[in-house]
This record gives sequence, C-alpha cells and structure tokens, in this order.
Amino acid sequence: MAKRLTREQKKDQALIDLINKMFEIAGHHVTYDDVKDRKDNWFQEWTMTMAQGAEWQEWGEKYLKKHLRIPAKTAELEMQWASLAWGLKYSDFNL
Repeated sequence: MAKRLTREQKKDQALIDLINKMFEIAGHHVTYDDVKDRKDNWFQEWTMTMAQGAEWQEWGEKYLKKHLRIPAKTAELEMQWASLAWGLKYSDFNL
C-alpha cells in the first residue's frame, strides 16, 4: 500500500502541478523540472495571454479545492498568490 502524503508534501506537489499546468496552458514545452533550480526571473522568459491566465486561474482553483480540500475563497486567494509569485507575464496586457 502506498504511503499517504503529508500536508506539506501535498502543497509541494500542488505547486509543481500548478506550474506544469501553467506552461501547458500557455503552450510552452517547459516543466517545473526545467526551472526549479534557477535563481533568475525565469517566469519572465515566457508569456501567456490574459485568457490563458484566466484558464490557469480557474483550473488551479478547482485543483486546489479538490486536492488540498480548501474552501473556494482560499483557493482563489492561493491562485492569486501563485500568479503573483510564479505566473508568466501577459503578452496582451495593455494599461
């Protein structure tokens, strides 16, 4: 029987899955393993559209609610933090 993951291990896996899905949605052939040891601003090398960002946000909220069993509002806030910390820059963002 497989050993159950701790809460911290689940959070770590969630981060990996979120970053991998972000690259997938944005259409980049990059994974978490490609960027995990980089100390530079790797998230500025690639872009995504605002629509792709919204799709990632929605996917991430559903993922976090299901896998971490957190409320919808908490999942929304966590995705906002994830986008701020590791999200790709938008290619079609106009001020």
